Amino acid sequence: MTSAAATAPPARAYRRLSVEERRTQLLGAALTLFAHRAPDEVSLDEVATVAGVSRPLVYRYFPGGRQQLYEASLRSAAEQLILCFDEPPVGPPTERVTRVLDRYLAFVDEHDTGFSALLRGGCVVETSRTSAIVDEVRRAAAEQILLHLGREGVAPGPRLRMMVRTWIAAVEAASLIWLDEGKRPDAAELRDWLVDQLIVLLAATAATDRETASVVAALLPLETAGGPAGRLAQRLVPVLGEAAHLLPES
Repeated sequence: MTSAAATAPPARAYRRLSVEERRTQLLGAALTLFAHRAPDEVSLDEVATVAGVSRPLVYRYFPGGRQQLYEASLRSAAEQLILCFDEPPVGPPTERVTRVLDRYLAFVDEHDTGFSALLRGGCVVETSRTSAIVDEVRRAAAEQILLHLGREGVAPGPRLRMMVRTWIAAVEAASLIWLDEGKRPDAAELRDWLVDQLIVLLAATAATDRETASVVAALLPLETAGGPAGRLAQRLVPVLGEAAHLLPES
């Protein structure tokens, strides 16, 4: 006759987590909750439950309570978001930006409610520290876009810098509207539209700004007919043809 001890499944070996591993575990649990609910609606008890630990343990790592945990979670999310913009400067620039936006929109999709609460600044736990974290993401995004525009190590002029920051603001606004509209259109269509906006902003700025004009002149030879810039040019030719009467007679 087989004993119960012999037929029972082997007990899972217990492994004590290091301080960093435990902190990472708690942040992961908090991010899971913050991703789909406004931060002020999440309790430490819920974080403890998701992490499978006790509430006192959460307090041991985050003695400042929910505010400290939220700021630490926001910092973790910001680091992930900054990585979305990290793209090797290889290949046509608009295709690089396309890949950046794919990762960015995937992040927005995954952290929908938390992302919305973060950018709208409507959460009761918003502080100067959380605002600084958001601004850090924006600055990192601007630096990466300028890198893809060939301005690495070169201080951009005011018009080019304003153009890049304007586009980043448009990406943020479009992301929030996308969430409000039930994530319609699909992410790929939104991505292509945002890349088109960047191209058009560059062209419009280049018309009156010498620095931007030199940037566009250097980037165009890197683009392809089948890439985002080439496809947009093909779509714009008929539209611009309708504006021929606006041009001065030669």
